[in-house]
Amino acid sequence: MRSRAFLLMFGLSLVSLLLLDTASVWARATSGGSRGSRSSSSPMSPSTTPSSPSRVTTPPPATSQPQQPVQRPGMFGGFMGGLAGFALGGLLGSMLFGGMGGGFGGGIGLLELVLIGGAIFLVFRMLRGRGESRPEPAYAGASSYGSAGQGWSTGGGGAVMETPSSPSDLDRGIGHIRGMDASFDPDAFAEWAKAAFIDVQAGIVKRDLTGVQDRLTPQEFGRLQAQCDQLRGARRTNRIERAQFGRAEVSEAWQESGQDWVTVYFAVSLVDYTVDDATGAVVEGATTPVDVQEYWTFTRPVGPNPWRLSAIQTA
Repeated sequence: MRSRAFLLMFGLSLVSLLLLDTASVWARATSGGSRGSRSSSSPMSPSTTPSSPSRVTTPPPATSQPQQPVQRPGMFGGFMGGLAGFALGGLLGSMLFGGMGGGFGGGIGLLELVLIGGAIFLVFRMLRGRGESRPEPAYAGASSYGSAGQGWSTGGGGAVMETPSSPSDLDRGIGHIRGMDASFDPDAFAEWAKAAFIDVQAGIVKRDLTGVQDRLTPQEFGRLQAQCDQLRGARRTNRIERAQFGRAEVSEAWQESGQDWVTVYFAVSLVDYTVDDATGAVVEGATTPVDVQEYWTFTRPVGPNPWRLSAIQTA
């Protein structure tokens, strides 16, 4: 007697577990399927800002003291200045200690000293004129550069440089797909995917996906049709109403093993609930709108071939 009661309780527990396990599929198309080599990774979220060239600003170098102007040596600076000072000192000494007319040992008079001093003055003037005619070096930080697509300028405000942004993984993937199908347009594809979203959900409501079988991979058709068969076996119907798209855009695109792959991000507001066929009572979900975020991945052989849904993932 005790063993029969134990078996009965075990059977009821097993049925309850099965009901809990299948309850999760009594709703709109559920998560699952294949994304090729990316099946084990989470889908990439769509970009919220458009890509633009990067702008790098380099602040000016900090200086503790203001820059001083370059000092130019004077007329009597350096080695020539020393010679000039020596000559002038000799002249003054001769005038003070040798007398106005005696000169050095009586051989050179005042007139000769004046002529020598004037010649030395003219030589210094010539040397100074040559120094002023030399070009001055340009100051660092006073140059500018510009070309198509990039440029920078330097000065008191620092350096500002613009460089083109590198292509993203999404851009590269779209470029690869367009290499074999020049007509591929991500925006148009997102619109097509929205229609596929509605039609697949309508198939779930009817519990028959044969009408959209040509838009599903064989594996995904089998997975979702099994969900429909479970609903029919449980005598329940999934209702999906008032679907409104907030966003629908391509978030990933790539190629592998001769296949194109594109993932579309959906942000949708909809009513999703399940009713009992016999009573019409709501057994799961609610009749009020809920916000849903999902990633639908489509694939096809490389080139202008029909796309098929291969995976659904919840954000």
